[in-house]
Order: sequence, then structure tokens, then C-alpha cells
Amino acid sequence: MQNRRIGDLDVSAIGLGAMPMSIEGRPDEARSLATVHAALDAGVTLIDTADAYHIGADEVGHNETLVAKALASHGRGGDVLVATKGGHLRPGDGSWTLDGSPAHLKAACEASLRRLGVEAIGLYQFHRPDPRIPYAESVGALRDLLDEGKIRAAGISNANPAQIREANEILGGRLAAVQNQFSPAFRSSEPELRLCDELGIAFLPWSPLGGISRARELGSSYAPFAQVAEAHGVSPQRVCLAWMLARSPVVVPIPGSSRPETALDSLAATELVLTDGELAALDASV
Repeated sequence: MQNRRIGDLDVSAIGLGAMPMSIEGRPDEARSLATVHAALDAGVTLIDTADAYHIGADEVGHNETLVAKALASHGRGGDVLVATKGGHLRPGDGSWTLDGSPAHLKAACEASLRRLGVEAIGLYQFHRPDPRIPYAESVGALRDLLDEGKIRAAGISNANPAQIREANEILGGRLAAVQNQFSPAFRSSEPELRLCDELGIAFLPWSPLGGISRARELGSSYAPFAQVAEAHGVSPQRVCLAWMLARSPVVVPIPGSSRPETALDSLAATELVLTDGELAALDASV
């Protein structure tokens, strides 16, 4: 497994997005644990979660608890950087709400620490800007958590270039990661990717295959991905992740999975080398 950097840590070049194991349509726990364990066996050292990855209002942190259980029951669990997030909430009616207040973020971090069973969170990310709260105040909470040793690295998610620069300044140059949506179907985060490349900040594409409902149709929606996949005898999804890795050394995709076989197919993208011609064709198709 190739490695890339998040802050001062080496992590697997592709991480595991754990969200599908806890939201609507989630599998039984046994399959989820098997998925995490398969990823660990394949060399994954980055797992992304959030306190908001759950369904009912009475199960906040379901995904964090599941990840903690999976890591505790595997011999390599201690080698993993767990990235979690706070500031996004699910009231239980299917909606998503926001609370970027410093008080909430600090309380959410404390709750995540308990669920994950750690003294410090490896990477804690502000999940989504809250228009009611000045961005500097929300990021200031991350700075405080970092200074207090509650988190080892700070990140932001769903941010624009101005917010990336502001967050990095508030954090004293310690912004470790930006997690934005990026995929063949969603390219509007290109400016953020380029800025992260310029600043040496890890860029973590979420839903890199287009999301749970679109991932299977990636090849049919974007013919060049299917054509390159056929030439290499691999899946279009694997080609997509290899294409992302080739865009910049700061890119660390976190494809979501709830099946061992799909997790392993995604991770194999680190071994797929695409030619300049293939990369150009893929760039031109999206």
C-alpha cells in the first residue's frame, strides 16, 4: 500500500469511508466489521467517520462506535488514523442541520473522544460551515482543541478557497486536511484541490465515485473510464481512484464502502498505473 501525508502523519494513499455502514440502507454489523477488517488486512491506515453518520436521533455517533469496535477487534487497529467530524447533525427525521458554535464543537469532540476510546483524536474536522456562526469562531474551536491536545490534527470539510486560507491562518499554518466532494460527476472543488496542492494540505475527496447511488453506474456515465478499465481488466471505479491519485500527491480519496469486496477493489487503485494518454482522455471526459 502506498502512503501519503496528512499533516505530519503517513497514511495509506486511499482511506476507507465508513459512512455507508451507519446511514440508511446500512448492512448488519457483522458485514460492516468484516469490511473494516478486510481494509485493515489490505493495509488501510485511514478511516473516515463522523458523529452525524447515523439514522435515529437516539444513536448519535453510531458510526464512530462501530469503527471503534472494528479497530479494537483487529490486531492492526492501533495503527489507524481515525478522522472524524463535528458540526453537522441529524435530528432523526431524515434532515441534516448545522451547529458550528465553538461550544457545540468542543462538546462534540469530547463525545467523539469517548466513543472512539482515545485520549486524542487523530484528525478532527469541522464538518460544514454554519452560516449563523462566523467561520473564524468555528475554526477557533479547532485551534483550541489542537492546543489542548484533544486532537492531533485539524481539518475542515465542504470549504471554499477563502475558507481554506482563513482556517490555515487561524490554525497558525497547521491546517492538515480539506475534505470536499470531488468526483467525475462533481468537479466544482477543482479550485480547492489546486489550492491544497499549492499549500501542501491533504485533500480528501468524499464520494469520489459519485456517491452511494451513482458509484455502480460510473462506467456507463463516463465511457472513457469504462474503456480504460477494460484495457486494464479492472473496474471503472478502480480507474477513477487511480485517476484521482495521479492528479496531485496531496489527494487521499476516502471511498465509502460497506462490503469487503468493494473496499478491496478501491484499495487496489494504488497499484494501477495509468499512462499520460489515458489520464488525458479521462480529464477530457469529465
